[in-house]
Amino acid sequence: MKLNLPENIRVHRKALHLTQEQLAEVLGVTTGAVYKWEAGLSTPELGLIAALADFYGISIDALLGYEMKDNRLEQILERLERCYQDQDPESLTEAEKALKKYPHSFQVVHTCAKFYLLYGTLNRNSSQLCRAMELLEQSMLLLPQNTDLKISELTLYGEMASVYHALGEHEKSLALFQKHNVEGMFNDSIGAELAVMLHRPEEAEPYLSQALLQGAGILYNTIAAYCFVFSAQRSWNQLVQIANLGLTLLLGLKQDGPNGYLDKTHMILLLLLAHAQLRTGDRPAAAAGAAEAFQLSQCFDAAPDYGVQNFRYVKVPDSTRFYDSLGATARESAETLLHLLNDPELLTLWNEVCSHA
Repeated sequence: MKLNLPENIRVHRKALHLTQEQLAEVLGVTTGAVYKWEAGLSTPELGLIAALADFYGISIDALLGYEMKDNRLEQILERLERCYQDQDPESLTEAEKALKKYPHSFQVVHTCAKFYLLYGTLNRNSSQLCRAMELLEQSMLLLPQNTDLKISELTLYGEMASVYHALGEHEKSLALFQKHNVEGMFNDSIGAELAVMLHRPEEAEPYLSQALLQGAGILYNTIAAYCFVFSAQRSWNQLVQIANLGLTLLLGLKQDGPNGYLDKTHMILLLLLAHAQLRTGDRPAAAAGAAEAFQLSQCFDAAPDYGVQNFRYVKVPDSTRFYDSLGATARESAETLLHLLNDPELLTLWNEVCSHA
């Protein structure tokens, strides 16, 4: 709680055009007493605070500078979220107050658990981390109240595993991640725990391989979708930049050897890039990109392979496959993309490239 009594005594005195001596005379105190109040060196007794408020014609709360907080659940959660985002040192005090008022609210308990996990990790404070675990276990019991689709039993287990990691209990962290690794959602965390903390690289590699494949798929889908966003916004330079980013990152995963799925993603990104290059007036670059995309589509369709053999760093079963909703062949995927982009100039350019093959 922050009070502004010294400042308020001074401000209201000056508003009445009074000197410290004159105010002291009104209240029957020494000038030195008023000076100390305004300097924050001492605090007037309760009776004098009431007399001051009455003299100034304001409430005691206004004189003190006290603002009553809105302690309804929604407002408490908003304050806690602001404290969390700002990493305010007062956060843990606010968290404990909220827990006392709403001990059976999932939102409050889980939000406070995140506080303790954050500060316990940053401060390497085991007691704060143990408090985080206690609150996460309580959150699990209160989970039926949850309405946030981003939070589930699995995410809570992931947070618990993170507590064990921060406590240095890496075997417990690993076991919890592995037990709840639905659809490989914790592959990267498991791989990191094994490789970095437990020094078991051979065990880590399969998890890291799967995580790399998952990340590549997410990255490709995200960048391709962003290209459509920038196209709709007519942000052509941003489209060029993000398409080039995708090409750099994804092609960095491709190793020399037979054609594979990465060639198909390469083709799609080249056509998205050409779409933007036409809008920025760089038709020669767009034509070169479309020609390269066509060559990639021919190579892929000559021996379609949705496997992962041409991925660098990846060691997974040969049966692992990617799936593409754009089309069964690279040529079909290109035509579907051109239809979705609805770019007559790019379609004309593509047809020219195909006719010259």
